[in-house]
Amino acid sequence: MAGQVKPIPVPVILAAVSGDTDAIAAVLAHYQNYIRALATRPLKDEYGNEYLCVDEEMRLRLETKLICGIVTGFHVALV
Repeated sequence: MAGQVKPIPVPVILAAVSGDTDAIAAVLAHYQNYIRALATRPLKDEYGNEYLCVDEEMRLRLETKLICGIVTGFHVALV
């Protein structure tokens, strides 16, 4: 189905929580499109034309918050 995103495998999440840099990069890659969508802002040029562009500072802030949340405050509750 279109729009369906595969979930991140549990071993990757557990490795990311443990601080594995490859796993953290995999989680960042998984959320890359969502983060870019959140950081997209309208921008007007000198003629009044409006464009959508990614605010790179906001994108980096969101990625940093995700990394900090994974490494410091994320708890995995296995059922």
